[in-house]
Amino acid sequence: MKPLKIIIFDGSFKTTPFINRLVKGLTETHHVYILGFNEKLSKKIKGVHYVSLGSNQNKLKFTLTTLKLLFQSSSYKRFFATLKLLIYGKRQLLKQQNLYLALTSISPDIIHIQWPSTIQWFEETLLQQKIPVLVSQRGFHSNVRPFVDATNFQYLRQWYPKIAGFHSVSKAISANGDKIWNSPNKIDKVVYTGLDINKIHYTENYKVLAPLQILSVGRAHWIKGYDYALQCCKILKDRDIPFLYTIIGGSGNEELQFLVNDLGLQNHVILEKKIPQTKVFKVMSEASLLLMPSLEEGLPNVIVEAMAIGLPVISTDCGGVSELITHTKEGWLVPTRNSAAMALAIENFKQLPFPEIENVRSAARKKVEQQHNEAQMIAGVEQLYKEVLALNCGEEKHAS
Repeated sequence: MKPLKIIIFDGSFKTTPFINRLVKGLTETHHVYILGFNEKLSKKIKGVHYVSLGSNQNKLKFTLTTLKLLFQSSSYKRFFATLKLLIYGKRQLLKQQNLYLALTSISPDIIHIQWPSTIQWFEETLLQQKIPVLVSQRGFHSNVRPFVDATNFQYLRQWYPKIAGFHSVSKAISANGDKIWNSPNKIDKVVYTGLDINKIHYTENYKVLAPLQILSVGRAHWIKGYDYALQCCKILKDRDIPFLYTIIGGSGNEELQFLVNDLGLQNHVILEKKIPQTKVFKVMSEASLLLMPSLEEGLPNVIVEAMAIGLPVISTDCGGVSELITHTKEGWLVPTRNSAAMALAIENFKQLPFPEIENVRSAARKKVEQQHNEAQMIAGVEQLYKEVLALNCGEEKHAS
């Protein structure tokens, strides 16, 4: 595939681990630009062009960034209008202009938006239909928000037909996207997240610890189902099953803390603050079990990472989790919103012969190696770009 100019956009330079892994692979062949509404990044990805669109943190820097983009794009006719916007503090309009000027200066072959929530910044580009725009379907903004927010659903239904292609992180999330908009000509490719497997060490000396060390990782949001997990913990406590449950990302959440106290779980549950990914991996390697009590997911990275490390997983059967785990083969699945089933699965796990747990750990690692390696992720996204550009070129020829 010939080198492309690719813009990756999620609104910030501080991109997610998924985006970072994708970008590192793309830079080996292509020219990659990350656009963001901030000025600094402590650790940049080698070979990536970072283009600032201005930050709210510093008025002087925002002004300088705006003028820099203005002159780089040679849009001198906008100079006095831009000064007027700066004087009157019309920062939102200036940010939109800065994005337009950056697109003009870069002249990309393709724009890859990482969240449906950022489509609003590219409405003008979508209307012009000159640069193909792709959207990744993953997370809350694809799986949940459109189906609990009627205004958001209608907005996406209006703009999805103008999107050139969709990247879905799971078959389940692709099916949800089809509920918003579907067409025989829709390009939607499922590309699973990829890990650098060689950098994730498999835990050879795994042990089922006593008390059982149960771990969850993720922000304290109702969609994560932690209230059901805590009700599960109450059942385990009442059955005199020794355990310690840690939620990384749960610290500071008043509702969770109240529930811990109300259920009398102060000696059994730790609400931990968010920690760097390297430390998460270390905690995973020392835990007995990963518990994923979510109500809805796309395809959760934390499960992929746990499976790679060799940490057994009990998860609710939601979203794309069944594309990762076949029940009793690579882990264990339970119904959503069912604390009793969750508790029973943990109790059964504790009674399993160790060789059976080892078989599950080994099968989980192999599943990740085959389905979630970085090479397949990069190749899959490149193939999506190729299909979109081929269709776009075909439409241009037809129009001419």
